[in-house]
Amino acid sequence: MMLGCETPPIVKWDRKNYFYPDMPKNYQITQFDLPLCIGGGVPLYDLAYPKDAQKSIANPGKVVKLTRIHLEEDVAKSTHHDKFTTIDFNRAGTPLMEIVSDPDIDSAEEAFAYLTSLRQILIYGGVSDADMEKGNLRCDVNISLRPEGQTELGSKIELKNLNSMSAVRRAIKYEIERQTEALNKGEKLIQSTRRWDDDRGETSLMRTKEDAHDYRYLPDPDLIPLRTADIVARMRPLVPELPHEKRARFEKDYGCSAYDAGVLASEKELATWYEAAVAANTAVPAKKIANWVINDLLGILKDSEGGISTCPLKPEALSALVAVVEDGKISNTQAKEVFAEMFASGKSAAEIIKAKGFEQVSDTGALEVIVDQILAANPEKVAEVKSGNEKAMNWFTGQAMRASQGKANPKIVTDIVRKKVLG
Repeated sequence: MMLGCETPPIVKWDRKNYFYPDMPKNYQITQFDLPLCIGGGVPLYDLAYPKDAQKSIANPGKVVKLTRIHLEEDVAKSTHHDKFTTIDFNRAGTPLMEIVSDPDIDSAEEAFAYLTSLRQILIYGGVSDADMEKGNLRCDVNISLRPEGQTELGSKIELKNLNSMSAVRRAIKYEIERQTEALNKGEKLIQSTRRWDDDRGETSLMRTKEDAHDYRYLPDPDLIPLRTADIVARMRPLVPELPHEKRARFEKDYGCSAYDAGVLASEKELATWYEAAVAANTAVPAKKIANWVINDLLGILKDSEGGISTCPLKPEALSALVAVVEDGKISNTQAKEVFAEMFASGKSAAEIIKAKGFEQVSDTGALEVIVDQILAANPEKVAEVKSGNEKAMNWFTGQAMRASQGKANPKIVTDIVRKKVLG
Protein backbone atom coordinates (compact mmCIF):
# COMPACT_ATOMS: atom_id res chain seq x y z
CA MET A 1 0.00 0.00 0.00
CA MET A 2 2.87 2.38 0.79
CA LEU A 3 4.25 1.73 -2.70
CA GLY A 4 0.91 1.90 -4.54
CA CYS A 5 0.73 -1.83 -5.31
CA GLU A 6 -2.41 -3.88 -5.93
CA THR A 7 -3.16 -7.16 -4.14
CA PRO A 8 -4.91 -9.99 -6.02
CA PRO A 9 -8.11 -11.31 -4.35
CA ILE A 10 -6.39 -14.68 -3.94
CA VAL A 11 -2.65 -15.32 -3.54
CA LYS A 12 -0.93 -18.68 -3.41
CA TRP A 13 2.35 -20.34 -2.55
CA ASP A 14 4.59 -22.17 -4.98
CA ARG A 15 7.70 -24.32 -4.92
CA LYS A 16 10.71 -23.12 -6.86
CA ASN A 17 12.80 -26.22 -7.60
CA TYR A 18 16.55 -26.04 -8.09
CA PHE A 19 19.68 -27.91 -7.13
CA TYR A 20 22.02 -25.56 -5.30
CA PRO A 21 23.68 -25.97 -1.90
CA ASP A 22 21.98 -22.93 -0.28
CA MET A 23 18.63 -24.80 0.03
CA PRO A 24 19.18 -28.39 1.21
CA LYS A 25 15.65 -29.62 0.45
CA ASN A 26 16.18 -28.52 -3.20
CA TYR A 27 13.13 -26.29 -3.40
CA GLN A 28 12.20 -22.85 -2.07
CA ILE A 29 8.73 -21.83 -0.92
CA THR A 30 7.89 -18.68 -2.85
CA GLN A 31 5.11 -17.01 -4.89
CA PHE A 32 5.06 -17.29 -8.67
CA ASP A 33 1.98 -16.08 -10.58
CA LEU A 34 -0.19 -14.81 -7.68
CA PRO A 35 2.09 -12.83 -5.33
CA LEU A 36 0.90 -10.55 -2.53
CA CYS A 37 1.60 -7.33 -4.45
CA ILE A 38 1.57 -6.41 -8.13
CA GLY A 39 2.68 -3.14 -9.74
CA GLY A 40 3.29 0.06 -7.78
CA GLY A 41 6.40 2.21 -7.73
CA VAL A 42 9.14 3.85 -5.67
CA PRO A 43 9.42 7.68 -5.91
CA LEU A 44 13.02 8.87 -6.17
CA TYR A 45 13.51 11.68 -3.66
CA ASP A 46 15.97 14.39 -4.68
CA LEU A 47 17.99 14.04 -1.49
CA ALA A 48 18.14 10.25 -1.94
CA TYR A 49 20.61 10.66 -4.80
CA PRO A 50 24.34 10.67 -4.01
CA LYS A 51 25.37 14.14 -2.84
CA ASP A 52 27.60 14.69 -5.85
CA ALA A 53 24.66 13.96 -8.18
CA GLN A 54 21.91 16.00 -6.50
CA LYS A 55 22.51 19.10 -8.65
CA SER A 56 22.32 17.21 -11.94
CA ILE A 57 19.37 14.81 -11.57
CA ALA A 58 18.47 13.53 -15.04
CA ASN A 59 14.82 12.74 -14.28
CA PRO A 60 13.52 14.83 -11.34
CA GLY A 61 10.38 13.40 -9.76
CA LYS A 62 10.89 9.97 -11.33
CA VAL A 63 8.96 6.99 -9.95
CA VAL A 64 10.63 3.62 -10.60
CA LYS A 65 7.91 1.12 -11.54
CA LEU A 66 7.67 -2.14 -9.63
CA THR A 67 6.84 -5.53 -11.11
CA ARG A 68 5.81 -7.29 -7.92
CA ILE A 69 6.45 -7.89 -4.23
CA HIS A 70 6.31 -11.46 -2.98
CA LEU A 71 7.14 -13.43 0.13
CA GLU A 72 9.44 -16.42 0.12
CA GLU A 73 11.77 -18.30 2.43
CA ASP A 74 15.35 -17.13 2.62
CA VAL A 75 18.22 -19.37 1.59
CA ALA A 76 21.49 -20.12 3.32
CA LYS A 77 24.29 -17.57 3.26
CA SER A 78 27.09 -18.57 0.88
CA THR A 79 30.50 -16.99 1.37
CA HIS A 80 32.78 -17.52 -1.62
CA HIS A 81 36.50 -17.73 -0.88
CA ASP A 82 39.35 -18.13 -3.39
CA LYS A 83 39.16 -21.92 -3.70
CA PHE A 84 36.14 -22.95 -1.63
CA THR A 85 32.71 -21.79 -0.37
CA THR A 86 31.35 -21.86 3.18
CA ILE A 87 27.61 -22.07 3.79
CA ASP A 88 25.69 -20.84 6.86
CA PHE A 89 22.23 -22.46 7.05
CA ASN A 90 21.02 -20.50 10.09
CA ARG A 91 18.87 -18.10 8.07
CA ALA A 92 17.59 -20.71 5.57
CA GLY A 93 13.79 -20.95 5.77
CA THR A 94 13.22 -17.60 7.49
CA PRO A 95 10.69 -15.21 5.84
CA LEU A 96 11.97 -12.82 3.20
CA MET A 97 10.15 -10.10 1.27
CA GLU A 98 11.46 -9.60 -2.26
CA ILE A 99 10.70 -6.33 -4.06
CA VAL A 100 11.22 -6.59 -7.81
CA SER A 101 11.45 -3.47 -9.97
CA ASP A 102 10.84 -3.17 -13.69
CA PRO A 103 13.94 -2.53 -15.85
CA ASP A 104 13.22 1.14 -15.22
CA ILE A 105 16.50 2.41 -13.72
CA ASP A 106 18.83 4.22 -16.10
CA SER A 107 22.02 4.85 -14.11
CA ALA A 108 24.04 3.95 -11.04
CA GLU A 109 22.85 7.22 -9.47
CA GLU A 110 19.20 6.28 -9.96
CA ALA A 111 19.87 2.83 -8.47
CA PHE A 112 21.40 4.53 -5.41
CA ALA A 113 18.37 6.85 -5.12
CA TYR A 114 15.99 3.91 -5.57
CA LEU A 115 17.53 1.98 -2.68
CA THR A 116 17.74 5.06 -0.45
CA SER A 117 14.13 6.11 -1.12
CA LEU A 118 12.87 2.56 -0.65
CA ARG A 119 14.80 2.31 2.62
CA GLN A 120 13.20 5.53 3.88
CA ILE A 121 9.72 4.22 3.11
CA LEU A 122 10.38 0.84 4.77
CA ILE A 123 11.61 2.60 7.92
CA TYR A 124 8.63 4.99 7.92
CA GLY A 125 6.32 1.97 7.83
CA GLY A 126 8.14 0.17 10.64
CA VAL A 127 8.75 -2.72 8.24
CA SER A 128 12.49 -3.01 8.84
CA ASP A 129 15.60 -1.23 10.08
CA ALA A 130 16.70 -1.71 6.44
CA ASP A 131 20.41 -1.64 7.29
CA MET A 132 22.35 -3.17 4.38
CA GLU A 133 25.50 -3.66 6.44
CA LYS A 134 23.54 -5.74 8.98
CA GLY A 135 21.74 -7.72 6.30
CA ASN A 136 18.27 -6.29 7.04
CA LEU A 137 18.17 -5.06 3.45
CA ARG A 138 19.90 -6.97 0.67
CA CYS A 139 20.11 -6.15 -2.98
CA ASP A 140 20.80 -7.94 -6.24
CA VAL A 141 21.39 -5.82 -9.33
CA ASN A 142 20.50 -6.92 -12.85
CA ILE A 143 22.21 -5.02 -15.66
CA SER A 144 21.14 -5.23 -19.31
CA LEU A 145 22.64 -3.04 -22.00
CA ARG A 146 21.25 -2.30 -25.46
CA PRO A 147 22.35 -0.19 -28.42
CA GLU A 148 20.90 3.33 -28.40
CA GLY A 149 17.54 3.32 -30.17
CA GLN A 150 16.92 -0.40 -29.66
CA THR A 151 13.96 -1.35 -27.45
CA GLU A 152 14.91 -4.96 -26.71
CA LEU A 153 17.18 -5.38 -23.71
CA GLY A 154 20.39 -7.35 -23.97
CA SER A 155 21.45 -10.33 -21.85
CA LYS A 156 20.82 -9.89 -18.13
CA ILE A 157 23.87 -9.99 -15.87
CA GLU A 158 23.11 -10.32 -12.14
CA LEU A 159 25.48 -8.93 -9.49
CA LYS A 160 25.79 -10.46 -6.01
CA ASN A 161 27.67 -9.60 -2.80
CA LEU A 162 26.61 -5.95 -2.65
CA ASN A 163 26.74 -4.88 0.99
CA SER A 164 26.32 -1.11 0.92
CA MET A 165 24.70 1.66 -1.11
CA SER A 166 28.09 2.90 -2.28
CA ALA A 167 29.10 -0.62 -3.32
CA VAL A 168 25.96 -0.87 -5.46
CA ARG A 169 26.86 2.37 -7.23
CA ARG A 170 30.48 1.39 -7.82
CA ALA A 171 29.57 -2.12 -9.01
CA ILE A 172 27.03 -0.82 -11.53
CA LYS A 173 29.51 1.69 -12.96
CA TYR A 174 32.17 -1.00 -13.29
CA GLU A 175 29.83 -3.53 -14.88
CA ILE A 176 28.41 -1.04 -17.39
CA GLU A 177 31.94 -0.21 -18.50
CA ARG A 178 32.89 -3.92 -18.69
CA GLN A 179 29.83 -4.88 -20.71
CA THR A 180 30.16 -1.86 -23.00
CA GLU A 181 33.76 -2.71 -23.77
CA ALA A 182 32.84 -6.36 -24.48
CA LEU A 183 29.96 -5.43 -26.80
CA ASN A 184 32.10 -2.88 -28.66
CA LYS A 185 34.58 -5.71 -29.33
CA GLY A 186 31.77 -7.81 -30.82
CA GLU A 187 31.64 -10.25 -27.90
CA LYS A 188 28.35 -11.92 -26.98
CA LEU A 189 27.16 -11.53 -23.39
CA ILE A 190 25.59 -14.60 -21.76
CA GLN A 191 22.99 -14.41 -18.98
CA SER A 192 24.98 -15.02 -15.82
CA THR A 193 25.60 -14.16 -12.18
CA ARG A 194 28.74 -12.29 -11.15
CA ARG A 195 30.25 -11.54 -7.77
CA TRP A 196 31.34 -8.01 -6.77
CA ASP A 197 34.73 -7.78 -5.06
CA ASP A 198 34.66 -4.50 -3.15
CA ASP A 199 38.38 -4.52 -2.35
CA ARG A 200 39.44 -5.03 -5.97
CA GLY A 201 36.59 -2.95 -7.41
CA GLU A 202 35.61 -5.52 -10.02
CA THR A 203 33.20 -8.36 -10.75
CA SER A 204 33.97 -12.03 -11.46
CA LEU A 205 31.85 -14.82 -12.94
CA MET A 206 30.09 -17.11 -10.46
CA ARG A 207 27.79 -19.13 -12.74
CA THR A 208 25.67 -18.91 -15.84
CA LYS A 209 22.06 -18.19 -14.93
CA GLU A 210 19.07 -20.43 -15.39
CA ASP A 211 15.85 -19.08 -16.91
CA ALA A 212 12.64 -19.12 -14.88
CA HIS A 213 11.37 -22.24 -16.66
CA ASP A 214 14.41 -24.14 -15.38
CA TYR A 215 13.07 -23.75 -11.85
CA ARG A 216 9.99 -25.90 -12.59
CA TYR A 217 7.56 -23.91 -10.43
CA LEU A 218 4.60 -25.85 -9.04
CA PRO A 219 1.87 -24.98 -6.51
CA ASP A 220 2.90 -25.90 -2.97
CA PRO A 221 0.65 -28.83 -2.00
CA ASP A 222 1.03 -28.17 1.75
CA LEU A 223 0.01 -24.48 1.78
CA ILE A 224 -3.52 -23.46 0.82
CA PRO A 225 -4.32 -20.33 -1.28
CA LEU A 226 -5.11 -17.21 0.73
CA ARG A 227 -8.04 -14.81 0.35
CA THR A 228 -6.67 -11.31 0.89
CA ALA A 229 -9.73 -9.04 1.37
CA ASP A 230 -9.66 -9.18 5.19
CA ILE A 231 -5.90 -8.63 5.33
CA VAL A 232 -6.08 -5.63 2.98
CA ALA A 233 -8.90 -4.07 5.03
CA ARG A 234 -6.94 -4.60 8.25
CA MET A 235 -3.76 -3.08 6.85
CA ARG A 236 -5.20 0.04 5.21
CA PRO A 237 -5.54 2.12 8.44
CA LEU A 238 -1.92 1.27 9.34
CA VAL A 239 -0.39 2.98 6.30
CA PRO A 240 1.74 5.85 7.69
CA GLU A 241 2.38 9.32 6.32
CA LEU A 242 5.15 8.75 3.77
CA PRO A 243 8.31 10.87 3.38
CA HIS A 244 7.04 12.82 0.33
CA GLU A 245 3.68 13.44 2.06
CA LYS A 246 5.42 14.68 5.21
CA ARG A 247 7.68 16.90 3.11
CA ALA A 248 4.68 18.49 1.40
CA ARG A 249 3.01 19.09 4.79
CA PHE A 250 6.14 20.71 6.23
CA GLU A 251 6.17 23.11 3.29
CA LYS A 252 2.45 23.90 3.56
CA ASP A 253 1.95 24.01 7.33
CA TYR A 254 5.37 25.12 8.59
CA GLY A 255 6.57 27.37 5.77
CA CYS A 256 9.70 25.28 5.17
CA SER A 257 11.52 25.54 1.86
CA ALA A 258 11.41 22.46 -0.38
CA TYR A 259 15.04 21.68 0.49
CA ASP A 260 14.57 22.10 4.26
CA ALA A 261 11.39 20.00 4.23
CA GLY A 262 13.25 17.30 2.29
CA VAL A 263 16.07 17.21 4.84
CA LEU A 264 13.68 17.08 7.80
CA ALA A 265 11.51 14.35 6.25
CA SER A 266 14.46 12.24 5.09
CA GLU A 267 14.73 10.52 8.49
CA LYS A 268 11.66 9.43 10.43
CA GLU A 269 13.32 10.09 13.82
CA LEU A 270 14.51 13.53 12.70
CA ALA A 271 11.02 14.48 11.47
CA THR A 272 9.52 13.34 14.78
CA TRP A 273 12.12 15.31 16.75
CA TYR A 274 11.45 18.45 14.71
CA GLU A 275 7.68 18.21 15.12
CA ALA A 276 8.09 17.74 18.88
CA ALA A 277 10.13 20.97 18.98
CA VAL A 278 7.44 22.81 17.01
CA ALA A 279 4.68 21.47 19.27
CA ALA A 280 6.56 22.51 22.43
CA ASN A 281 5.85 26.20 21.76
CA THR A 282 3.41 27.05 18.98
CA ALA A 283 4.25 30.75 19.37
CA VAL A 284 7.71 30.15 17.93
CA PRO A 285 7.75 30.12 14.10
CA ALA A 286 8.21 26.54 12.88
CA LYS A 287 10.45 27.84 10.08
CA LYS A 288 12.88 29.32 12.63
CA ILE A 289 13.07 25.98 14.47
CA ALA A 290 13.71 24.25 11.12
CA ASN A 291 16.64 26.62 10.50
CA TRP A 292 18.19 25.74 13.86
CA VAL A 293 17.71 22.00 13.34
CA ILE A 294 19.26 22.00 9.86
CA ASN A 295 22.00 24.60 10.29
CA ASP A 296 23.05 23.94 13.87
CA LEU A 297 21.73 20.69 15.31
CA LEU A 298 22.61 18.46 12.34
CA GLY A 299 26.04 20.08 12.12
CA ILE A 300 26.90 19.46 15.76
CA LEU A 301 25.53 15.90 15.55
CA LYS A 302 27.78 15.23 12.55
CA ASP A 303 30.81 16.61 14.38
CA SER A 304 30.04 14.43 17.41
CA GLU A 305 29.54 11.42 15.12
CA GLY A 306 26.11 10.85 16.62
CA GLY A 307 22.60 10.74 15.23
CA ILE A 308 19.26 12.19 16.22
CA SER A 309 18.48 8.99 18.16
CA THR A 310 21.36 9.71 20.57
CA CYS A 311 20.92 13.50 20.65
CA PRO A 312 21.33 14.79 24.23
CA LEU A 313 19.32 17.92 23.43
CA LYS A 314 15.56 17.60 23.93
CA PRO A 315 13.18 19.12 21.34
CA GLU A 316 11.53 21.36 23.92
CA ALA A 317 14.96 22.68 24.98
CA LEU A 318 15.71 23.93 21.45
CA SER A 319 12.23 25.41 21.19
CA ALA A 320 12.85 27.35 24.43
CA LEU A 321 16.14 28.72 23.07
CA VAL A 322 14.56 29.85 19.80
CA ALA A 323 11.76 31.53 21.78
CA VAL A 324 14.33 33.55 23.74
CA VAL A 325 16.01 34.67 20.50
CA GLU A 326 12.65 35.58 18.93
CA ASP A 327 11.75 37.65 21.98
CA GLY A 328 14.97 39.60 21.45
CA LYS A 329 16.35 38.70 24.87
CA ILE A 330 19.68 37.49 23.44
CA SER A 331 21.42 38.03 20.12
CA ASN A 332 21.93 35.34 17.49
CA THR A 333 25.65 35.28 18.26
CA GLN A 334 24.96 34.70 21.94
CA ALA A 335 22.36 32.07 21.06
CA LYS A 336 24.96 30.05 19.12
CA GLU A 337 27.17 30.01 22.20
CA VAL A 338 24.26 29.02 24.43
CA PHE A 339 23.24 26.26 22.01
CA ALA A 340 26.72 24.71 22.02
CA GLU A 341 26.77 24.61 25.83
CA MET A 342 23.22 23.22 25.98
CA PHE A 343 24.31 20.35 23.73
CA ALA A 344 27.47 19.70 25.77
CA SER A 345 26.09 20.09 29.31
CA GLY A 346 22.38 19.35 29.08
CA LYS A 347 21.59 22.62 30.92
CA SER A 348 18.62 24.74 29.90
CA ALA A 349 18.90 27.93 27.87
CA ALA A 350 17.72 29.99 30.85
CA GLU A 351 20.42 28.55 33.16
CA ILE A 352 23.22 29.22 30.68
CA ILE A 353 22.01 32.72 29.78
CA LYS A 354 21.93 33.64 33.47
CA ALA A 355 25.35 32.12 34.17
CA LYS A 356 26.94 33.97 31.23
CA GLY A 357 25.22 37.24 32.04
CA PHE A 358 23.58 37.38 28.63
CA GLU A 359 20.27 38.77 29.84
CA GLN A 360 19.58 41.74 27.62
CA VAL A 361 18.47 45.14 28.83
CA SER A 362 14.94 45.79 27.61
CA ASP A 363 14.20 48.71 29.96
CA THR A 364 13.18 51.43 27.49
CA GLY A 365 14.17 54.26 29.83
CA ALA A 366 17.70 52.97 30.35
CA LEU A 367 18.16 52.31 26.64
CA GLU A 368 16.89 55.81 25.71
CA VAL A 369 19.63 57.34 27.84
CA ILE A 370 22.27 55.34 25.95
CA VAL A 371 20.74 56.22 22.55
CA ASP A 372 20.48 59.93 23.40
CA GLN A 373 24.19 60.05 24.26
CA ILE A 374 25.17 58.35 20.98
CA LEU A 375 22.88 60.58 18.87
CA ALA A 376 24.26 63.74 20.48
CA ALA A 377 27.85 62.66 19.83
CA ASN A 378 27.29 61.72 16.17
CA PRO A 379 25.24 64.40 14.33
CA GLU A 380 26.71 63.41 10.94
CA LYS A 381 25.36 59.83 11.37
CA VAL A 382 21.97 61.27 12.37
CA ALA A 383 21.94 63.18 9.06
CA GLU A 384 22.73 59.95 7.17
CA VAL A 385 19.76 58.18 8.79
CA LYS A 386 17.48 61.08 7.89
CA SER A 387 18.65 60.83 4.29
CA GLY A 388 17.48 57.20 4.18
CA ASN A 389 20.74 55.34 4.89
CA GLU A 390 19.55 52.15 6.62
CA LYS A 391 23.15 51.05 7.31
CA ALA A 392 23.60 54.12 9.47
CA MET A 393 20.61 52.99 11.54
CA ASN A 394 22.36 49.67 12.11
CA TRP A 395 25.51 51.56 13.08
CA PHE A 396 23.64 53.24 15.95
CA THR A 397 22.34 49.85 17.11
CA GLY A 398 25.88 48.49 17.09
CA GLN A 399 27.15 51.44 19.12
CA ALA A 400 24.40 50.92 21.69
CA MET A 401 25.28 47.22 21.94
CA ARG A 402 28.92 48.14 22.52
CA ALA A 403 28.04 50.75 25.14
CA SER A 404 25.89 48.25 27.01
CA GLN A 405 28.52 45.50 26.73
CA GLY A 406 26.22 43.49 24.48
CA LYS A 407 23.28 43.53 26.86
CA ALA A 408 21.01 46.00 25.04
CA ASN A 409 18.05 44.48 23.27
CA PRO A 410 18.93 45.28 19.62
CA LYS A 411 15.32 45.31 18.43
CA ILE A 412 14.26 47.83 21.08
CA VAL A 413 17.37 49.96 20.41
CA THR A 414 16.60 50.10 16.68
CA ASP A 415 12.98 51.11 17.40
CA ILE A 416 14.17 53.90 19.73
CA VAL A 417 16.68 55.22 17.16
CA ARG A 418 14.05 55.15 14.42
CA LYS A 419 11.52 56.99 16.58
CA LYS A 420 13.96 59.67 17.79
CA VAL A 421 15.55 60.38 14.39
CA LEU A 422 12.67 59.84 11.97
CA GLY A 423 9.79 60.68 14.30
